[in-house]
Amino acid sequence: MTYLVAMAEALTDEPDYNIFENKTGLAEDLKFLASMPELCDVTFLVGDTREPVCAVKAVLASRSRVFHKIFYSTSSPQRKKDQPQKENKLRLFLKRSSEPLLNLQNTTEKRHVYHGQQLPTIPEPTQSQHQTLIIEEFEPDVFRQLIEYVHTGCVTLQPRTLLGLMNAADYYGLDELRRACAGFVQCCINVDTVCALLASAERYIQYKCTKSMVQKVLEFVDLHGNEVLNLGSFTLLPQHVVRLILARELKADEVTKFQAALMWSKKYCDNSSLDLREVISTFLEFIQFHKVPATILMKDIHPLGIVPDHIIMNALAFQADPSSVEPAKMSPKRVSRRRELSVQSSLDPYGSTTTLSSSTSSDINSDRHSSDGKHSSEGGFTGSPLGRPT
Repeated sequence: MTYLVAMAEALTDEPDYNIFENKTGLAEDLKFLASMPELCDVTFLVGDTREPVCAVKAVLASRSRVFHKIFYSTSSPQRKKDQPQKENKLRLFLKRSSEPLLNLQNTTEKRHVYHGQQLPTIPEPTQSQHQTLIIEEFEPDVFRQLIEYVHTGCVTLQPRTLLGLMNAADYYGLDELRRACAGFVQCCINVDTVCALLASAERYIQYKCTKSMVQKVLEFVDLHGNEVLNLGSFTLLPQHVVRLILARELKADEVTKFQAALMWSKKYCDNSSLDLREVISTFLEFIQFHKVPATILMKDIHPLGIVPDHIIMNALAFQADPSSVEPAKMSPKRVSRRRELSVQSSLDPYGSTTTLSSSTSSDINSDRHSSDGKHSSEGGFTGSPLGRPT
């Protein structure tokens, strides 16, 4: 009996020579197909730069119901636009009678020879067969990765484009790719990638997949505060994100938080005409100066002239006699990790409806003059990722 079981297992392990598969070669050929504009029948103009990304409509439609609806649904506005107008019988008769002459005059002929035999004439494809759509909501690199996956079934996931690709996959109904991106988030969140992930969240805040990923990234930042604040890429984050991080209960000392705010402010001033004191004032409320040693306050921070004297005096007074200063003056605004946060409050401690927008001088000035602490920002979601014809 054991011998029979072993024989059966051996037979199942043997390859089936009746079936030949070359999936790698197929994927490479389809990738090459999407890279050749003359072989494609649709071009997407993606992002603000309108970067062209070519594809084959039949492949897209077979892999995604959303793309199928765009290109082949009878109710699609693109389809309605492409349908020719009905012609009366007289015009149709005249058109048919002149077709041979028109074909001879307007068709550019290509004659091919194969093994000494002349193949039938192939007319050049007309321009009307090619369709062009505009995609404004996704970055070119993100949409190019999406198209590569649709054509080949494989794509290299990268932290820089991960959030955009996950939201694009969710919108276009590519569930396997979306799940793969969600799984990759778990293993790619580290000190070197958190800033890139948070920066990308600024563009895709309106999509539902952003919330879960941002929560995971912020939880990581809470546990690795000192490391994240010392990153060079921290200075490249938008102002709203910096405020959010400093407002949270980080495992970081107050000196490191001040140094991070100072480095970000200096970087910002290099690209603007604002004074350093004005810029860093938007972060001082999140730093507990009474926890900074008195020697550092007097020898390192005070000589910079960027922290108001009353803040330093309150901190020194609290260290000498905690009862001499009101507790409210010593407790900066914070976002608790234990509180359940919405997408807006996760990205803006004040609950602003438009969050993670690019920092501009108007953002900083509004923070400085606003009494309720809310930020002013531009941006928002316009249009549909379905794309619109040019």
